[in-house]
Amino acid sequence: MAATRRSSTPTEYVLLDVDCSTRRSHALSPQHNSVIDYHSTIKIFPALLHLAWVSLVWCCRTKMMFPAMRAVLSAARSGAARRAGSSSRFLSGSSDSRRLAGKVAVITGAASGIGKATAAEFVRNGARVVLADVQDELGRAAAADLGGTDTACYTRCDVTDEAQVAAAVDLAVARHGRLDIMFNNAGITGGSYAAAPIESLDMADFDRVMAVNLRGVAAGIKHAARAMAPRGQGCILCTSSTAGALAGSGPHAYSVSKTAVVGMVRSAAAELAARGVRVNAISPYAIATSMGARAVREMLGLPPRNAGDEEEEELVRRVFEEDFNEMGGGVVLRAEDVARAAVFLASDDARYITGHNLMVDGGFSVAKPLNVPAN
Repeated sequence: MAATRRSSTPTEYVLLDVDCSTRRSHALSPQHNSVIDYHSTIKIFPALLHLAWVSLVWCCRTKMMFPAMRAVLSAARSGAARRAGSSSRFLSGSSDSRRLAGKVAVITGAASGIGKATAAEFVRNGARVVLADVQDELGRAAAADLGGTDTACYTRCDVTDEAQVAAAVDLAVARHGRLDIMFNNAGITGGSYAAAPIESLDMADFDRVMAVNLRGVAAGIKHAARAMAPRGQGCILCTSSTAGALAGSGPHAYSVSKTAVVGMVRSAAAELAARGVRVNAISPYAIATSMGARAVREMLGLPPRNAGDEEEEELVRRVFEEDFNEMGGGVVLRAEDVARAAVFLASDDARYITGHNLMVDGGFSVAKPLNVPAN
């Protein structure tokens, strides 16, 4: 029986003449001096044909297949690099990942607190931002800090006036030719955060809170959709609160308005999804912004903030970092944490998420501990 064994190089072969008890090797070489009889020739001929066929195939593959293989391998390496970059971005939480590169955003309530932090995070991720607020001095300063002119600009916008909301949207389109992100963030807590019975509800204050927190959001969704729907793409974000998900954690007017924001988001998302526009809510827990600090001072019965009173400032800080804090390990909720959640929802990473209320609360709204009697 004759067989061939392939050696380390593609065109070098050794013929094996296997005979029950003996094994002979015939090297295919001009120096081979032995006489090849008819029987040997018959056994060698198939091997020669096989050698010729393999040589032909190898040459064809070398000339024709290698360019295609190189292209495939190059594409695979590029894809792996992109996946590695994406993974490292999520693992590192890098702020220079440019997840919003080329996008244009309008943020209401952008002069301070969550809005200001989000504007900075948006710009850091490549977006151009229109900061809209009623705090003119703070708003202009915030826009200047972000680079001004083409990167960020400020416009006065009272969200209770629909015309001003429409004007903010129109400004973004006029300056940058489009609107990709609308963050309806402006909000107020109302007259007082101190506990008050429903019997003493101030209806005028209730109407004012609803006008800012709910009607302002509705106007923002309306005019953002006007700019986004014809293009078939866009993202609308609205700030709600854990007070809208868990009753008793805020004044009546504030809690009701934030609950209604989530309802507004879901209603708009149901309509706009088919038109390529996503609508989502973000519900933060208590944060030590100026508004949050004022609420804590009211709950503690402290007077309005006095910058020189370090003891009171320390007390307010401990309330946020110790009493309110739900997370262990030294993690404390900051405005920047909410801003990063907004970046995610506004980015293409969340392109199939709509009608969602993202809780940024460290688990506060997950459960209520049992009221177990003390021994």
